[in-house]
Amino acid sequence: MMDIRKLKELVRLMVDNDLTELDLRDKDEQATIRRLTASVAPQVIHHGSPIAPAASMPSAASAPPAVPSVAPAARGATAPGADQPDEAGLQAIESPMVGTFYAASGPDKPPMVSVGTVVDADTVVCLLEAMKIFNEIKAERAGTIAKVLVKSGQAVEFGQRLFLIRPN
Repeated sequence: MMDIRKLKELVRLMVDNDLTELDLRDKDEQATIRRLTASVAPQVIHHGSPIAPAASMPSAASAPPAVPSVAPAARGATAPGADQPDEAGLQAIESPMVGTFYAASGPDKPPMVSVGTVVDADTVVCLLEAMKIFNEIKAERAGTIAKVLVKSGQAVEFGQRLFLIRPN
């Protein structure tokens, strides 16, 4: 299984160097990361076991996009001038990776945080599942949760806003 830290570093390198596609292959693993546009975060679109011969794989130029297009608003971006007055002074807790958002540690457990919860930098606010690994996401700042922007079980993108926090 590919290390999530390596994937995160590859995504950062793609963004820093304005790359649109990266294809990594070795004898055991394959990962293709493709950015649909410059304003959309990189997405892992394929991760598999042993690689099929290159001749049997469709080329990137002839294959239809494997990932549906994602509007910038889905990542938490807003149209110019769309900042809402009730969001003034709030800071976002953003997703550090592509994955599935979970508000609680289990289906029968209460959410880790909700609106009004006071958090510090080390407070775990949610879990993100990526490649069958659950990653604890910390607030990384002190404050009070003002808004929860995603629902449990929802797929999230790299850089997507998950929570808005009012700093203390």
